[in-house]
Amino acid sequence: MELTLLYRGPLASCDYDCPYCPFAKRRDSTAQLRADRAALERFAAWAAARTGDRLSLLFTPWGEGLVRSWYRRTLADLSRLPHIRRVAIQTNLSCRTDWLAEADPATLALWCTYHPGQTPYDRFLAKCRDLTDRGVRFSVGVVGLPGHLEAARRLRADLPAHVYLWINAAEGHVYDDAEADRWTALDPLFPYSRHPHASAGLPCRTGESVISVDGDGTVRRCHFVRAELGNLYDGSYRAALRPRACPLAVCDCHIGYVHLETLPLYDVFAGGVLERIPAAPPPAVGEGSAAHAPAQHSARVTTIATRAETAGRQDATGSRP
Repeated sequence: MELTLLYRGPLASCDYDCPYCPFAKRRDSTAQLRADRAALERFAAWAAARTGDRLSLLFTPWGEGLVRSWYRRTLADLSRLPHIRRVAIQTNLSCRTDWLAEADPATLALWCTYHPGQTPYDRFLAKCRDLTDRGVRFSVGVVGLPGHLEAARRLRADLPAHVYLWINAAEGHVYDDAEADRWTALDPLFPYSRHPHASAGLPCRTGESVISVDGDGTVRRCHFVRAELGNLYDGSYRAALRPRACPLAVCDCHIGYVHLETLPLYDVFAGGVLERIPAAPPPAVGEGSAAHAPAQHSARVTTIATRAETAGRQDATGSRP
């Protein structure tokens, strides 16, 4: 079986205090950290033992994982296993990077976010350069807030040309075409992030070849749909894997909508879906030329959604009609 797993354990603490993040400067107690470590080690042991499957693993902690030794060790160990196709984690890159010497750079990858005001720019850039020197695959992104624009432009100029700089639309922020143009000039794929994607009734890979796992082993189709498919550790989830349509009205997070079959993102990110690295550098888009692209894209997705609804919504179990 080819299976992608998005793992999110109980860890919710972070060393940054970004005003747009609900987990800023949150601290886990010693007991909570111990529980997170035990949950991660249990998941890693399960993944290591699944030698009959081909697994791709993305760790998406609410907090910052790589400042914890058990995350660094787990990623390095899993990266060296032959049945693990990819192991990646979302990180603010505040941790040291020497642990990467123990990892297989052909398998491990990092999804990095730069948070202006939380760490000195030169320190973050130096770590990016260290990743490049080590041959580690990574992408870098910035939340698309107005105050981050100049930092993002500076980062794009200083990063190696092959490193993809992605821009996430800020939650609750409405972008007019002029502002969207500025971000699209940095990230030609920003139009996918600008608007939530109509998803109700549309086919999605989650629940079939992609699943979400929490610290207790509860399996769901994705982080955003609460219906349970079973448990990872008793194997009950496997019987529930099948094609499914999305039961939600919209999907507005990259780790969700990247798996929608109505979007071309598996082709765009071929070989780099988990770490958000395009198969080829997106073609550059100059400011002033992208204003209508997001609207056209949104209209196309809405049309697909309308057709799906007309043809018949998913049944109560979320199965594809």
